[in-house]
Amino acid sequence: MDRFRYRQIIVLVFFLFLTRISLGEIILPQLFSDGAVLQRGKAVMVWGWADENEKITLTFAGKRYRDKADKSGKWSVVLPAQKAGGPYEMVISGENEITLRNILFGDVWVCSGQSNMVLPMERVKEKYPDEIAEAAYPEIRHFFIPTVTRLQGPARDLPSGEWKEANPEDVMSFSATAYFFAKKIHEKYHIPIGLINASVGGTPIEAWISEHGFHEFPEILKTIEKNKDTSYIHSFRRNMPAPAPEKPADKGLIETPKWYENEYVPQGWHTINIPGYWEDQGVKNLNGVVWYRREIEVPEAMLGVPVNLYMGRIVDADFVYVNGQQVGNITYQYPPRRYVIPEGLLKKGENTIVIRVINNLGKGGFVPDKPYYMTANGMDIDLKGTWLYKVGEVYNPFDFRGGGGGFGFSAQNQPAALYNAMVAPYIDYKITGFLWYQGESNAGQAESYREYLPALIRDWRNKWKDPELPFLYVQLANFMDVNYLPEESNWAELRDAQLSALSVPNTAMAVAIDLGEWNDIHPLNKKDLGERLALGALKLAYGEDIVYSGPIYTSHTVKDNKIIVEFTHAGSGLISIDDEPLRRFEIAGPEGRFVWANAKINGNTVEVWNENIENPVKVRYAWSDNPRDANLYNKEGLPASPFETK
Repeated sequence: MDRFRYRQIIVLVFFLFLTRISLGEIILPQLFSDGAVLQRGKAVMVWGWADENEKITLTFAGKRYRDKADKSGKWSVVLPAQKAGGPYEMVISGENEITLRNILFGDVWVCSGQSNMVLPMERVKEKYPDEIAEAAYPEIRHFFIPTVTRLQGPARDLPSGEWKEANPEDVMSFSATAYFFAKKIHEKYHIPIGLINASVGGTPIEAWISEHGFHEFPEILKTIEKNKDTSYIHSFRRNMPAPAPEKPADKGLIETPKWYENEYVPQGWHTINIPGYWEDQGVKNLNGVVWYRREIEVPEAMLGVPVNLYMGRIVDADFVYVNGQQVGNITYQYPPRRYVIPEGLLKKGENTIVIRVINNLGKGGFVPDKPYYMTANGMDIDLKGTWLYKVGEVYNPFDFRGGGGGFGFSAQNQPAALYNAMVAPYIDYKITGFLWYQGESNAGQAESYREYLPALIRDWRNKWKDPELPFLYVQLANFMDVNYLPEESNWAELRDAQLSALSVPNTAMAVAIDLGEWNDIHPLNKKDLGERLALGALKLAYGEDIVYSGPIYTSHTVKDNKIIVEFTHAGSGLISIDDEPLRRFEIAGPEGRFVWANAKINGNTVEVWNENIENPVKVRYAWSDNPRDANLYNKEGLPASPFETK
């Protein structure tokens, strides 16, 4: 094609583009699409964009509503409050016409936070197979917002997305926490539930608060203003540390034959156990690549059929080979390793499994207390136990020195960046309330979080122009190693900061101190958690007279050598959930050193003492990263929140 002809085509395409714009094609926000759930019981604004002065007609339920686009092209109409129900059609017409189908009116909840709110039903399918198989709730719908950031102020609209109904296929992408929340509400009231999921793994609370929401935080406002300068942002790239020296190549990939190939004959390998981290098994301070190998015999029932291979969780990345063929690869530590060995790959006699594990920082290897087996036709092969290992590559220690803070600039961690892109575009979309599941990324910043969480609540309520919108949130679950001595804990401090946000009216906190996993920051028990959030909604949004929270510390008095702790939300009474003496209570004298304490329930109070503390000053409960044996509950089965007396 000659250059002149090419230019003609470019001009024609550009002309057609301009013509399309000039025709004033109506554009709707992503949320206004087929299958949308709109808020019942409130006047609902429907808006979009067209050409300046273009006349817009919205037809719904036999009535017409009209508006004219302003100078910016925006138009809006307001529908009167509707009862729960549907499905309906909605037609918006101007120079073009859009028909929205399968629209429901019900209750809409904005679900936000970090990875535990993202965590989909697919990740818990082994735990809740029946829940997934029986997911037949076309009136529970989920809109997942892809990750996007914006530093230069609020965006006009969201990236692409769609409303999905709760059926066995589509429910797999639903937030597990949000789904179980919605299911409990829907089964009680039989009204449609819409879930707008704006969540990004590993993000701090600051990223979700608007610029205006930081009006009492001048230092953060300075950061927001600097981030609007693209030259400032680009400077981080220029000041990034120089690349580390070239890493040595992985011997397992450069030798011939490669270590996973069938022709390879292992030499110089050593024994190691799966599960387990190699640092705990005599391999000290190794970041790099470690290969694992095991030969197994499989029964005939596993031949000629697909076989499911479960390799728990691996820190950090892995490549899994069976009989020389790669059957799986995941690049980071959190997802469960669930792979399928294709039909026909396994053979009679010996079969070889080789796993290449890559670890960059901290302990590498196979996470304990996870499933490690292969299964088909009702037969299982346990893969725990002794394997062979060999080091393929050793990385040099990471150099944290250099400009730009060592890791450069992460837009999704900047204040207001996620609010601008993933929340601001729909603040005119009427809702029932908020679900918030976040905090892990702010552990270690409890004092700041003590201010940020109320600021977030105020900010979002202001944006939605409703100071009473229910705000339901999750307190950090138990996580990491269990310590059987009193300890200081960043996670306990952060939980206490979350607890303090209950002073904000119309809030409820789901305590998760008994729902975590020591070895997984993403605990799988999302059903109990979602249902505990739903209890808060039943109380705050639906006015039910129920016990919706576990015991919450309110005050204390000192009497002789005891501290008497008082609680609200005692429900039908305080109990030890396992009928054993209360555990995880600590007490301190004037010097401030905490020791284990005796604790006894007396009505709706707990008496706490230690014979060696004559002048007790403070008490704390479940104050550690993972106080998994804490046992104070109310009779309704809801756990007490960790606390420290003030």
